[in-house]
Amino acid sequence: MSNFTIATVWRDHGLKPWRTETFKFSTDPQLEAKIHDVVGLYLHPPEQAVVLCVDEKSQIQALDRTAPILPLRPGLAERRTHDYVRHGTTTLFAALEVATGKVTDRCFDRHRHIEFLAFCKQVAKAYPRRELHIVLDNYGTHKHPRVRAWLERNPRIHLHFTPTSASWMNLVEIFFGIITRQAIRRGTFTSVADLIRAIRIFIDAWNQRCQPFQWTKTPEQILTKPCVEPLR
Repeated sequence: MSNFTIATVWRDHGLKPWRTETFKFSTDPQLEAKIHDVVGLYLHPPEQAVVLCVDEKSQIQALDRTAPILPLRPGLAERRTHDYVRHGTTTLFAALEVATGKVTDRCFDRHRHIEFLAFCKQVAKAYPRRELHIVLDNYGTHKHPRVRAWLERNPRIHLHFTPTSASWMNLVEIFFGIITRQAIRRGTFTSVADLIRAIRIFIDAWNQRCQPFQWTKTPEQILTKPCVEPLR
């Protein structure tokens, strides 16, 4: 059979064998309860409360090229050297307010419970005297005894955990994808401080034009799927 015949069969049946995707089943014993809890916050947030999605984007590299980038020109793509100089890394902590799209951020050298707790305190100060519902994943630092002790002293703050292997339910992951594409991936940074400066400039501009994040899937629609997969 010719290549043309095979390509025609693929096209007629909507087959694209060169494409592959991945998925992962969640084995969380509280899968259904957590989905109802998190999605309920998105679709029906409590009155007079703020719903925030929190996570950390770790190991963001401050990469500099060994030669200047050759800019885009008519008929030529932007070109850069394949090798680079690595000046260090930073971890971006971010809290996305679902109702507005506003992001509260802070960069740390590491992402232990110490840094997470410091960021939680920053978020609490940013929303004084407001009930806060925070959606986050099951990373161990989020459940550290010192974090739990601080929460007991601050009963207006409530944590809601996504199911395991379901980080796509945390809307701040969408923001991380946006900042990666628009500010980090194609950037060149001469130092970690330069990288952090670029992150802050982007987030400041983001907060001036941000819009609400809207969740559209009900818990029932998610649970009827054969597996837990990214659903926006």
